Amino acid sequence: MLKANKKTLILTSAITLLPMMIGLFLWKQLPDTMATHFGFSNEADGFSSKPFTVIGIPLFLLVMEWICAIVTSNDPRKQNISPKIFTLVLWIVPVVSVFVAAIIYPYNLGYKFDMTFIAELFMGLLFIIVGNYLPKSRQNYTVGIRVPWTLADEENWNRTHRMAGFLWVLCGILLLVCALCRIWNPILIFGLLLVTTIIPIVYSYLLYKKSGPLN
Repeated sequence: MLKANKKTLILTSAITLLPMMIGLFLWKQLPDTMATHFGFSNEADGFSSKPFTVIGIPLFLLVMEWICAIVTSNDPRKQNISPKIFTLVLWIVPVVSVFVAAIIYPYNLGYKFDMTFIAELFMGLLFIIVGNYLPKSRQNYTVGIRVPWTLADEENWNRTHRMAGFLWVLCGILLLVCALCRIWNPILIFGLLLVTTIIPIVYSYLLYKKSGPLN
């Protein structure tokens, strides 16, 4: 699987490290201590050294991407992981890397903007994209809703992921609407995260109870 996606992995790795190249180019303009975490009020509430921000974060994300790629490619049921799903796995980290840099660098260079709006917009789009891929995911141990009831029963897996996909897309659309309406409520955000996590698991369990004990 890694060999078949060698070019994509090289490209996504380069994009993951792109913020480091940009940071080195802007090195003299960036402050020695950089804001790297922001609260719901758009104000910085966490800081890191310039070397860690410019070099450490991209390298950490690169390691995470390779771990995800290696673990997914060695899944015992890797034959069930479609090329589209594996491509999605490879692209999530580089997109996050560029997104993080697009917020951190401008802020530390003195540009002010509505970060909560951008974050909510990004989350909404991510939810919609992942939601569209979930129903296409087949049984595996790496990608998807991996609970005992989905892993033991293919029908349970398929029905759970169809429902979860719909739920993720619906929550993504809601996030986009909230972003466009400038509604930023931490309780709403965490609530949606819980909904997209807990409801599919509960639904899978109810399907299991309805169909009887696992074989």
